[in-house]
Amino acid sequence: MSTDNNEEFRDTIGTLTEDGKREWVYPKKPSGALYDYRKWVSYFLLTFLFVSPFIKINGNQFLLFNILERKFNIFGFPFWPQDFYLFVISMIIGIIFIAFFTVAFGRVFCGWICPQTIFMEMVFRRIEYVIEGDRGKQMRLSRMPWKKEKIIKKGTKWTIFAFISFLIANVFLAYLISSDELFKYVQEGPLENLGTFIPLLIFTAVFYFVFAWFREQVCIIACPYGRLQGVLLDKKTIVVAYDHKRGEAENGRKKFRKNEDREALGHGDCIDCNQCVHVCPTGIDIRNGTQLECVNCTACIDACDEIMDRVDYPRGLIRFASEENIEEKKPFVFNTRMKAYSVVLTVLVGILIGMLFIRTSVEAKLLRLPGQTYETQKNGNISNVYTYKLINKTTHDIDKVEFKLLSHEDGQLKLVKGANFSVPKQGLSEGTLFIEIPSNLIDSELNDVEIGVYSDGELIDKAKANFMGPRLFK
Repeated sequence: MSTDNNEEFRDTIGTLTEDGKREWVYPKKPSGALYDYRKWVSYFLLTFLFVSPFIKINGNQFLLFNILERKFNIFGFPFWPQDFYLFVISMIIGIIFIAFFTVAFGRVFCGWICPQTIFMEMVFRRIEYVIEGDRGKQMRLSRMPWKKEKIIKKGTKWTIFAFISFLIANVFLAYLISSDELFKYVQEGPLENLGTFIPLLIFTAVFYFVFAWFREQVCIIACPYGRLQGVLLDKKTIVVAYDHKRGEAENGRKKFRKNEDREALGHGDCIDCNQCVHVCPTGIDIRNGTQLECVNCTACIDACDEIMDRVDYPRGLIRFASEENIEEKKPFVFNTRMKAYSVVLTVLVGILIGMLFIRTSVEAKLLRLPGQTYETQKNGNISNVYTYKLINKTTHDIDKVEFKLLSHEDGQLKLVKGANFSVPKQGLSEGTLFIEIPSNLIDSELNDVEIGVYSDGELIDKAKANFMGPRLFK
């Protein structure tokens, strides 16, 4: 940390001036080994994002989140609203995993995996570097009056940003309504689908606003994840950290002078070049310690390592390290809190895997008709009427469907619509049926009955329900 112990930077957001106005961030174009790794990770995730809604497995879109029609495909497997419990468990696992990862490694998710950061730093910012140049050129262009050069560069950049925002909005639309529907709407034209086209334009405007103007403020102001750091991080957490012990020494940082004995003068290895500040996409000084605005993008590590190489000092002045590691030279330890998160995460993943294995591709629901009591037939049998619902989660029709009463061999089951019907793919079939059971097999007012659902003679699911009988007096 800085030697003057000035903590005023924590009282306000780093992208605000003293009079409360927005201070625009012009980060220097990053380079280095970690940045190269980030690029490969980002290219992979961008490819996955843009390709996933257009890949089909067994006729199912690879990823689909059609909330309005309640259709969901995860990795090509269709899920229905009846599978919502699986979604809830998956979300809990995701939250716990992010919390666990943050406890161990800080906000690395934000800098390496978050879509906001990937789009901002690997798409929009790189386009900006090509059109407007690096940090210095961008700052000069911003101060320049609105003449030909500025109009052309800014206009070109904003036009490309708008086009990419429209493209992103279309890809997200494919996730929501399916790629087939998207292609159909494109062929029909916007005037035929205004109900979809207008929201598409709204989302385009939102994406454009975020990436052209709001930018790093999403990470600093809007994203709640950054606030979790104060709860989840501790001195054992590995984050992007400045080694103030080495960088400041006894008398603080000092500009580099060739052939100067800094150690004798009591100055640290930090030569106060400010490259770590200039390259930061959120405009902070990492030398002030862990801050809410830091997204652990590692750009400052690359910048500092490059400077250390130039002045022939060891790398690692800024590195992945914990506060405990810097202060006490202690190595990373998998502590009790991390172990607790691991246990909970393992249990939940096990539960999810187990539920996925017992999940059936056909789901049968059997409900006794509301408001109806039992009937006594002429032959003495007791009859109840039920409604049934069969949900087909597969991508093919299920033919020759029939029901059989499993719980009472002497009972009878009659379908109103007749046996051997079909259930359409990714659809449902519902109807009414009667169950008759001899009165001598009824031993209480409410009895359990179980039916089997068969397709072409093969059992595909079972369903249970209550069977009402006469009250027995003893």
